[in-house]
Amino acid sequence: MTDKELLELAAKAAGIEFVPAANESGKKCEAAFGLWIKTIAEPYEGQRRRFNPLTDDGDALRLAVRLNIDFACFDDSQKVNAGVWSEDSKPYDCMTPYNGDKQAATRRAIVRAAAEIG
Repeated sequence: MTDKELLELAAKAAGIEFVPAANESGKKCEAAFGLWIKTIAEPYEGQRRRFNPLTDDGDALRLAVRLNIDFACFDDSQKVNAGVWSEDSKPYDCMTPYNGDKQAATRRAIVRAAAEIG
């Protein structure tokens, strides 16, 4: 699954509306820059234009909170585990190796768990 597909599924799971295809120049939106959001009320309505929890800590945390995703880092195995373990949800378990960048792996694990929900 591509990063763009992960972002789209995560946005869908969180109920975030986005413009699927274009940026300001009319070219296809690259996953590295995120998805263009149609509307968003947090944290600064009208000021944020992109959604990319793969690169933005704030987007990743808001996504985790919105979807009740728990996550933990395991230094002994060099992996981050993110998943949903609430009583009313199917459990999702997304282990992601962090290869020296624990923050990036945590964001990716959160997005993978959200994509499983979406």
